[in-house]
Amino acid sequence: MRTRIVVFPGSNCDRDAMHAVKHVLGEPDTEFVWHKEDSIGRDVDLVILPGGFSYGDYLRTGAIARFSPVMKDVIRYANNGGMVLGICNGFQVLCESGLLPGVLIRNAGLQFVCKEVHLRVERSVRFTEEIPEGTILRMPIAHGEGNYIADDNVLADLESNRQVLFRYVDRDGNLTREANPNGSINNIAGIVSKEKNVMGLMPHPERACEAMLGSADGLQIFESLRKYFSTSLRGASIVGDAKERRSNLVLQE
Repeated sequence: MRTRIVVFPGSNCDRDAMHAVKHVLGEPDTEFVWHKEDSIGRDVDLVILPGGFSYGDYLRTGAIARFSPVMKDVIRYANNGGMVLGICNGFQVLCESGLLPGVLIRNAGLQFVCKEVHLRVERSVRFTEEIPEGTILRMPIAHGEGNYIADDNVLADLESNRQVLFRYVDRDGNLTREANPNGSINNIAGIVSKEKNVMGLMPHPERACEAMLGSADGLQIFESLRKYFSTSLRGASIVGDAKERRSNLVLQE
């Protein structure tokens, strides 16, 4: 699984993502890409936008990172069917880039929240195909702007298209207000694009990839991605002919 991790000024989970994919998952072709680069490279399977505080969260979370030189190629890659995973700040960057709908604003309590949460897997797609629907995962969060909002039309589309992949729940899987750490509408913790190739979530799977960290639940997301590439896409270039690539991805859904 050829993975590239974009590093912005202020990224602080880039090395966590590298450790999860390269060392825990055991995928050697995993490299960093500096935000000033104009290309993510060739024959890439997965791009990760990691957590952190890109550009110090000045102006608005993810708003400046969206204009980093490398993002032009990330957007091109995603629009051609390439797989992109945005974690925490990476989720915010994806929303600011228009690759995912909605926006993330200040937590409802107006305080930074750092704790473990429980997530319910709502759907099996490429990012979650190794995780049965309804599974409860335990992962940490660490954010001040994780409150996901969207207008009524966008929210209706998300729900009807089943683009919500994760919701905050209690340990028994119940959807409650108390289980929601930031006020996100409909307890949304993570979503996927209509084409199912771009995913963003606020919790940190890379910080929950080994039992010694308190939970290895997050590793299931990376294992799902490896399974997807090894069984469906190995040998096929993600950045090949755009029309053929899109057709293949739609057929595999």
